[in-house]
Parts: sequence; structure tokens; C-alpha cells
Amino acid sequence: MKEYKFSYLELENDNELGQQDKLLLSKAREVTSHAYAPYSNFFVGSAALLSNKKIITATNQENASFPVGICAERVLLSAISSLYDNVAIDTIAISYNNKKSSKSDHPVAPCGICRQSLIEFENRFNHPIRLLLSGMEGKVIIIESASQLLPFHFSSKDM
Repeated sequence: MKEYKFSYLELENDNELGQQDKLLLSKAREVTSHAYAPYSNFFVGSAALLSNKKIITATNQENASFPVGICAERVLLSAISSLYDNVAIDTIAISYNNKKSSKSDHPVAPCGICRQSLIEFENRFNHPIRLLLSGMEGKVIIIESASQLLPFHFSSKDM
């Protein structure tokens, strides 16, 4: 039998982050207010630090035809690909504000489609994407590479 394990860092709050990470998470939290989430009331914001030191933000965009909506992570990847097609991503911060709950105080991870999309972007640039996951407050999880979230991902090697 084989076993898969990965390590991540869990911080009590954003006060334990370095200055650059704290700024990135702050931008992800701030941009949640720009999300379009009238159906789920689950507002997600993402912010990426690119290898050229630019910061790009994005939010989830829902649609009455539910399959048409798109998560903040994939909106972010699309924007980066459009604006900076040859630039790798160093770190992505992801936050959310659940308007159906009184608190958004713990980290949530990207959905399966977003995990696959993040890995595709990592593979495209042969560069790991570090993830900062948190709510509007509370704990922060740091994962060194998005590929750790989906160990049996599909890639061009499988085609």
C-alpha cells in the first residue's frame, strides 16, 4: 500500500504572516465585496502575487444558470493569462465571506475544478503556486504548492 501525505502551516490569524502575505490576504478579503453571489451568498475573493511582483484580484461570479458561474480562483487564472500570459504566479490568497453565516472565520479550500485549474497553471510554468487560505478573520492555512491538494490530477502527460 502507498500513502500520500502533505504538510501545511496553520496560523492562528493573519498577524503571524509576513508583510507581503498579509497584504495579499488583505486584498483577497477586501475584494470579496465585489463578488457576484446573489444565489449562494458565498462571496469569494482571490489575490495573486505574480513573479513580476504585480498583484491581480478576482471574485466569484454566479449565474442563474448554475453551471455558468465561475469560481474566484478560475476568474483569477483567466485574468492573469489574459493580462500576463508569460508570467508565473508565486502566491494566491483566497478568502470568503459567507453572508448566510454570522462568521467567516476558518479557511476553506478550492473546489475540485479549481484545484485542477491551479495545477494546470503550475505545470504550464513549472512553478509551484503557494496558497494562503482564510476567511474574513481567524486561522490561516499556508500550502506550499497547489498540487498538494490534488495528488492524482490529470495532466498533459496523460493524453
